Amino acid sequence: MKQTFYSNGKLLLTGEYVVLDGVTALAVPTVFGQYLETELITGKTIYWKSIDSDGSIWYEDVIPFSTVEANEHREGKPERNTLVTILHEAMLANPEVLNDAAGYKVTTRLTFPRRWGLGTSSTLVNNIAQWFGIDAFELLNRSFGGSGYDIACAQHNHPIYYSLHNKKPLVKEAPFNPPFAENIYFVYLNKKQDSRNAIAAYRNRQGNIKSIEEQINELTQKVAETKDFRHFCIAIEQHEAIMATLLGLTPVKEQWFPDFNGAVKSLGAWGGDFVMALTDTDPTAYFRSKGYPIIIPYHKMILNK
Repeated sequence: MKQTFYSNGKLLLTGEYVVLDGVTALAVPTVFGQYLETELITGKTIYWKSIDSDGSIWYEDVIPFSTVEANEHREGKPERNTLVTILHEAMLANPEVLNDAAGYKVTTRLTFPRRWGLGTSSTLVNNIAQWFGIDAFELLNRSFGGSGYDIACAQHNHPIYYSLHNKKPLVKEAPFNPPFAENIYFVYLNKKQDSRNAIAAYRNRQGNIKSIEEQINELTQKVAETKDFRHFCIAIEQHEAIMATLLGLTPVKEQWFPDFNGAVKSLGAWGGDFVMALTDTDPTAYFRSKGYPIIIPYHKMILNK
């Protein structure tokens, strides 16, 4: 018997980093995501294969049930160790999935290039949680950690407000459906950031979050609700300025695109995968001239059913 699970990718438009401390963020699922297919076999073993969007196999392994049960790691095998830990925590939450099976063939398929950083890990965690019939937020906490906004995006087909209250996720549908969507583009910088390292750096720098919490919450609401493109750009630029001061970093436009005719916003871990570009004209030629050929329009990136 085969089972197939799917999870959406994610982008965090506002509230990066500070979402960890209770600030409300605007997050959006992407049209890209990841499938996970399981098939029952014999041998008390998991035959695992991970396929990138171009059809290439980027990870393949054979993992005995006993390795999962013992959470057994191997030196120099970080991808295997991470997968084993996720499966181990899933098994602790619902042992019957492995106890009642002779073995599994598992295949994952990304619909976006793995290097893009749209949620390879979060979609995997959410898919495994679906497979085991357990809470994906708890599985995230016991494996990768983080705010959980990416798990919420994996589970929702529309933009959301996301926050943590007493360390519990609060998810609410956001009215983000901008009439100026044709003015929004997402540009891939190919400067992948490790989310855990970025969070650790934030923790080392963070000051009094309470002093900016209300400001970020208000800007998040403005970004989600405004129907005016100019007001949207102003809110985005204000958000960038506040976060730059908090993080002690240079805003991405000032650092990389000072001559760009429009606004540019960092997304997720600053300096990482994608930025959001806001402009009255198609920016493709501009970003290509700067060495960034991957420019995705709003409607080809953001899922909103």
